[in-house]
Amino acid sequence: MNDQLLLVLDAGTTSTRAIAFTLAGDIAASAARPITQYYPASGWVEHDASEILAQSRACLEEVANEVGAARIAAIGITNQRETVVFWDRASGEPLARAIVWQDRRTAAMCAELKSHEAMVQARTGLLLDPYFSGTKIRWAIDNWPMVGDAARDGRLAVGTVESWLIWHLSGGAAHVTDATNASRTLLMNLTTSAWDAELLDLFGVPAAALPAIVDCAGALATTVIAGRTIPITGAAGDQQAAAIGQGCLSPGMLKATYGTGCFLLAHAGDTPPVSHNRLLSTVAWRLDGRCAYALEGAIFVAGSAIQWLRDGLGIIASSAESETLAQSVPDSGGVSFVPALAGLGAPHWAPDARGLICGLSGGTTRAHIVRAALEAQGQQTADLVDALAADGVAAAVLRVDGGMVANDWLCQDLADTLGVVVERPRVIETTAMGAAMLAGVGAGLFADLPAAAAAMAAAGRQFHPATDAATRQERRSAWQAAIARVIG
Repeated sequence: MNDQLLLVLDAGTTSTRAIAFTLAGDIAASAARPITQYYPASGWVEHDASEILAQSRACLEEVANEVGAARIAAIGITNQRETVVFWDRASGEPLARAIVWQDRRTAAMCAELKSHEAMVQARTGLLLDPYFSGTKIRWAIDNWPMVGDAARDGRLAVGTVESWLIWHLSGGAAHVTDATNASRTLLMNLTTSAWDAELLDLFGVPAAALPAIVDCAGALATTVIAGRTIPITGAAGDQQAAAIGQGCLSPGMLKATYGTGCFLLAHAGDTPPVSHNRLLSTVAWRLDGRCAYALEGAIFVAGSAIQWLRDGLGIIASSAESETLAQSVPDSGGVSFVPALAGLGAPHWAPDARGLICGLSGGTTRAHIVRAALEAQGQQTADLVDALAADGVAAAVLRVDGGMVANDWLCQDLADTLGVVVERPRVIETTAMGAAMLAGVGAGLFADLPAAAAAMAAAGRQFHPATDAATRQERRSAWQAAIARVIG
């Protein structure tokens, strides 16, 4: 019996985790550590890169010691995308806090560059929004002296989270980024999957600071975990990894991941797609130097809305309580909740938008507000599905994953809101699963991604629409009216 394992480091926004998978897709062991969120100003979100590294190492060591490092064939890494880290090439120490993908500090810079948006979208598939890494890098060089001085001295190393982790796990031997993460920076040409000199000039980013762009599977680096040298053979941004883990390997297949935010990806084939409805074109994966592509819609606030109800308003004691409260009332009582706590993402792209709870009455209870917050996830997803349909991609089945979809009520509400079958996999850790599949391919354990998916991915439960079209449209109209108030 083959007892080899694939070890995945999943460096997320609020936590970092290590998960060991068997080659059949079962979880052998896991460990997790929280990541501190810093909010130094309104709309600003930062992480301590040293904490990310330390917590990641601790998780890897814990799992490797539990399962036995000798069983680990390879390591895959997946990460929160767009978050950018700045460090000194000589010392390896961070020069400042990491600027997180949710951060909105560069909204004014994006507005000033709007005349270049058509060119930027044509080159990168992205829109000008603070979400992406390029303007974050420019801001840090201009506003943090330690970063600016390092850039001028040639000491600056910049990378997204997987790049930072691979640098340190490899002892500084590898400064690389995989093509999926590079495609989220505003700096990579989507057609060539190489850094674009004109874009580097537009955003004022020094090429010497950037990592080399590599495939998502292969011999990326080596590291020592639990006293054993282990190859790192897979890497992808979290949303692309989740799509791979869901087996969305053919054009038209789509998935949505419900974590801190929600991200919907639709496989678009081997040619960069063009959206006419404010969706993003992005790299789905790159293998053997060839890219597959996807259309993506990004929702900035999903699970973090429930976290805010718990930690900000204090109206629930735990995230799990949200399901019980939602089921305790027949509907939201006319309440709509637009969770624009970090602006609005696709297809609205309103970085300065603020959240709204409307339709309150004397009969409104916390159960109605919590239900409206959960219903907002379906409505935000419907905005993306409508945009996809306008771009020619019709959804029949939506594969879902992420921590929120452990909530059966939410999955059923998604099906009711969208009018499509919602499918939840047997193992909902599909982000880590996708990274494991890439690592398996990169280590030669699977011939290709379809073979990895056949071995590791398994279907789970389906949720079928149970709401009539009139009720569905009534809810959509109330949501659209609330959105109009937010962005009007």
